[in-house]
Amino acid sequence: MFLIGAVVLLLPHAARANAGADGAAIFKSKCAICHGPDGKGQTATGKSLKVKDLSSKKVQKQSNEELQKIVTNGKGTMPAYKATLDQASIDAVIAFIRTLKK
Repeated sequence: MFLIGAVVLLLPHAARANAGADGAAIFKSKCAICHGPDGKGQTATGKSLKVKDLSSKKVQKQSNEELQKIVTNGKGTMPAYKATLDQASIDAVIAFIRTLKK
């Protein structure tokens, strides 16, 4: 009986662990320093680098594949994240970027 109770208590934790990457948290830790928490690029670093407003129509009309290529390989002053983010994390960041549209 004790073993069954322990397994039941662990199931919600296991489900959360496999729920996938948290795009908002990854964005906050990797992207917000330049793009800002709202993706508009109005940080000191973002302004100096002239980063794209991720909520803009120009960025939002890009396909997921185009955004994936940029996040994976970098572009201009933006660093590549292929060495630090797995595919699920990149997909989660792109999904989060989609929530920033105006």
